[in-house]
Amino acid sequence: MLSNIDLAVLIVYLGGMVAFGFWFARKSSSTEEFMAAGRSLPGWAVGLSIFGTFVSSISFLANPGKSFGGNWNPFVFGLSLPLAAFIAAKWFVPFYRKSGEVSAYSHLEHRFGVWARLYVVCCFLVLQIVRIGVIMMLAATPIRLMTGWDMSTIIIVIGILVTLYTLLGGIEAVIWTDVVQSVVLTGGAILCIILIMIDMPEGPGQIFDIAMNAEVDGKTVNKFSLGSFSPSLMVAAPTFWITLIYGLFINLNNFGIDQSFVQRYITAKTDKDATQSVWLGAWLFLPTSAMLFFIGTALYAYTQADTGFLEEAAHNVRAFDENVDADTAHEDVLKNDEVFPAFIAYRLPVGVKGILIAAIFAAAMSSIDSSLNSSATLILADFYKRFKNPNASERASMTVLYSTTLILGFIGTLLGLGLMGQDSMLDIWWKLSGILSGGMLGLFLLGIISKRAGNPAAILGVILGMIVIAWMTISSIIESLDKAIADPSSPSPFEFMRGIIEPIRIVETNMNGLMTIVFGTLTIVLSGMLFGLFFKKPQPIEPKNSIEASSEK
Repeated sequence: MLSNIDLAVLIVYLGGMVAFGFWFARKSSSTEEFMAAGRSLPGWAVGLSIFGTFVSSISFLANPGKSFGGNWNPFVFGLSLPLAAFIAAKWFVPFYRKSGEVSAYSHLEHRFGVWARLYVVCCFLVLQIVRIGVIMMLAATPIRLMTGWDMSTIIIVIGILVTLYTLLGGIEAVIWTDVVQSVVLTGGAILCIILIMIDMPEGPGQIFDIAMNAEVDGKTVNKFSLGSFSPSLMVAAPTFWITLIYGLFINLNNFGIDQSFVQRYITAKTDKDATQSVWLGAWLFLPTSAMLFFIGTALYAYTQADTGFLEEAAHNVRAFDENVDADTAHEDVLKNDEVFPAFIAYRLPVGVKGILIAAIFAAAMSSIDSSLNSSATLILADFYKRFKNPNASERASMTVLYSTTLILGFIGTLLGLGLMGQDSMLDIWWKLSGILSGGMLGLFLLGIISKRAGNPAAILGVILGMIVIAWMTISSIIESLDKAIADPSSPSPFEFMRGIIEPIRIVETNMNGLMTIVFGTLTIVLSGMLFGLFFKKPQPIEPKNSIEASSEK
């Protein structure tokens, strides 16, 4: 399905990414270079890398799908970014820069003991491994739609290429490839918007005419709506306020304690560069997010104006996908998040299609490389040097970094292959992310906000917080199962848990599921502060080693 020109564009792009790895291989022969790039990178490059990491293939493809099938309520998630960026730039960045530690989580051992450090590191590693597999699977699905290539081949190619340049060039290769990839994916989004507007039968204004007066289930709705402004939290559909609050906590988690972000702050040449990188990443994400949501809304208008598009796309999909029933209506063949890839495949001119496919590769690779490098860094800092070999030589440390990068890339690729055809994995990923992120963020904020909360208070706070998170997660799973009964055509991704969940339905709450991380985090922080009043004021716990200390020996 790809022309020779499109294929050439894609090969040049992918080859260029691997070339970056070889170029920086000569500079990443030490742990300091591999993990922190010599702490010498300009703020604008670090900021573009943060932005590129933020815009994964999940958001690049899912956001247009959300606005195509719904409205702009998920865009509200990004409106909290300026506040999260301010908090990160004001408190978190100076804290990490002053500590000198490459691990974001060594501070937790100072405050609460080694258990806290290991708890958060393990949560992070589980999230990153699952994230790698999910992103590979989600990226491969539309690329298959656009090219007709075998899905397993696409996943293996992504896995090999990303692992290779991350392994060779370390964090510096990751950051500079992210710079290129952020330009490619942003340029691809802009190009797509222009082409959709040009292709509208009655001009660009028709997009707004159709989208602002859309007919959905017999009602006229505005596809640009940001959602209800009701203050209630007891609603199934997220309101403006629920999405805004949820976004604030997730963005605080990303900019404040995510190792992928923290490691980038450390690579910046100066404190000013590190602060600028936070703001650049945040301000670039907002307009790019708006563009991606606009693409989905514009495609909704496009499918209404050009009724033959979905029929053509369905015909082409049936030609190579044997799983599509011949009796399935053409408008039901494509899922919401497959309409954008279908437009790229069947409406874009030769050459441009190659650029957009490269943009989807870029969105996936810029997130996976970050997960690989940050996870390898934590395994060295928080496991190998902490427990096995505190005075490890450079050679031994580099062996650990290389081997763990390779192993994690292999595991992530295997997971991506195992998830093929699992359409519900994104829902499960969001649930898992909310469960683990809530515990991580709550414990970290408790350590920074409260001076009295020590080890016992933190343990009790985490236990209570995880109980709240489990309670709210069970409720959202029950809601998903009930929806599946009401609409058999939309099965729940948690159907395998029905037998376990039904007996404990009594604990169900009507609280919106997005509030899980919010209440879980607040429970840990507030209960930890309260318990801290009943225990002796803690003394700082000095870890047995640190990356900084061991590198000075």
